[in-house]
Amino acid sequence: MTSALRQALHLLSSGDPALLEIVLLSLRVSVTAIAFAALVGIPLGCWLGLKRFVGRRLVVALLYTGMGFPPVVVGLFVYLLLSRNGILGPLNWPWLPRLFTPAAMIIAQVIIATPLISGFTMAAVMGVDPNLRLQLTSLGALPWQATWAILREARVGVIVSIVAGFGSVVSEVGAVMLVGGNIEGSTRVMTTAIVLETGKGNFDLALAMGMILLALTFMVNFVVLRVQGKAFD
Repeated sequence: MTSALRQALHLLSSGDPALLEIVLLSLRVSVTAIAFAALVGIPLGCWLGLKRFVGRRLVVALLYTGMGFPPVVVGLFVYLLLSRNGILGPLNWPWLPRLFTPAAMIIAQVIIATPLISGFTMAAVMGVDPNLRLQLTSLGALPWQATWAILREARVGVIVSIVAGFGSVVSEVGAVMLVGGNIEGSTRVMTTAIVLETGKGNFDLALAMGMILLALTFMVNFVVLRVQGKAFD
């Protein structure tokens, strides 16, 4: 194990091309997925946090269910959706993503991350003083201006929601394995590569990617702590 650790450190220090390719693909897929999930999840969470309507409890219950949904089931859903014999497969639209491509992996990660971002954003918005919206409205603020001000007040929670979503998708295995196929040079990301290399006994490469995942987690948590610290200074 000591030898594998030394080799892993050598791979990291030397900038191994195979390792770099896997890391860059992982980041590209997860960052793209989080960007799309944030575009949907933040407005949805803000809307649920501010609005009261018939059926809201049902929508919130569905959202909480999505937050705890097993990722491998999401992968199965996307697989059945995009496979040739699936729901969208026979349509043969040129712009429709296909299985075993980074696009299919992004779709799966968007479905996983969106409920998390929405749920945490909703909780953050609901934690803002409810009198703030009334004060802003009485001062002549338009609805979108009042909503933006509330989002600014809840920005720490919104940032945490994005970080939580990124952490959930960058470390996910089952869904990306199902829809991506772990194809070398095409859809192999860090988590699936760790599973593969560990099974093959290549602990040096698996350890190197594990260290990178831990470093990413530390960096993300560090950023969150800095943001929280500035917010409460």
